[in-house]
Amino acid sequence: QVQLVESGGGLVQAGGSLRLSCAASVRTLSYLHMGWFRQAPGKEREFVAGFRWTIGSTDYADAVKGRFTFSRGNAKNTVYLEMNSLKAEDTAVYYCAAGLLGTNYSYWGQGTQVTVSS
Repeated sequence: QVQLVESGGGLVQAGGSLRLSCAASVRTLSYLHMGWFRQAPGKEREFVAGFRWTIGSTDYADAVKGRFTFSRGNAKNTVYLEMNSLKAEDTAVYYCAAGLLGTNYSYWGQGTQVTVSS
């Protein structure tokens, strides 16, 4: 069982930046693929950014390309989502997700709220 804990959400003005962190309860992420999803009120959960084992590289949703950056930290069990030029439509609960390589995401964090005021 992998536990994921997100942090870093909050309220920010449009055009601002936030960095989300996700710490996994494992010593290394080498056998996991990690990603970020978000869910806005009344909408389905959607993929934002993360490592796609199907293509072997990091991928981004079109809506966030050029503004968000997914990365792994020096601590081998942490990933980040750097969010710049935030827009009101980025407002959502952001979830960290993980899955064993070769499988779908199966572990989820509790979510962290990001609110962008226009």
